[in-house]
Amino acid sequence: MSKSLKRVYGYLAEFDNAQALYKAAKKVQGAGYRRWDTHSPYPIHGMDAAMGLGRSRLPYFVFFGGAFGLLLGFSLAYITQVQIYPTVVHAKPTNIFTTPAFFPVMFELTILISAFTTLFGCLAMMQLPRLNHPLFNSRGFRRFSDDGFFISVEARDPRFSQEDTRQMLLDAGGKNLELIQEEI
Repeated sequence: MSKSLKRVYGYLAEFDNAQALYKAAKKVQGAGYRRWDTHSPYPIHGMDAAMGLGRSRLPYFVFFGGAFGLLLGFSLAYITQVQIYPTVVHAKPTNIFTTPAFFPVMFELTILISAFTTLFGCLAMMQLPRLNHPLFNSRGFRRFSDDGFFISVEARDPRFSQEDTRQMLLDAGGKNLELIQEEI
């Protein structure tokens, strides 16, 4: 029987309530950590600012996806209805001035590709799908969606040190500190 190799994923610290989690998040962010997250059963107002998070990049992806859909819709309609197979209806011209007839196709492709960009952009930014996460190995973490408030600091963070990070989480008010390991 072979032993499974494990590496340190990071630390998990539990906090008493949302206020304690909020204050601890400010301390972790102030300490310069970059690869960490908070976990709570409900959204906490102002947590993004406490964590030092900026605006999401997702709107930019959606905008460019929509612009691509608009251009794709125009190109598809123009090439097929004007260049390849000109459709003359009631002696109307078959040129660029028939663009109003292309609006339904352009609109639908703009919405469709924006929606797909939103979906796949979100999944990529959240690094999903991930079938298993090392935090799921923690017994205490099972409570995060019910009544637990946690901060997890990843070992991938450049400032991570087992002793220094542990002490920083204790100073921030963390309880039940747990070193999380993942199998490799």
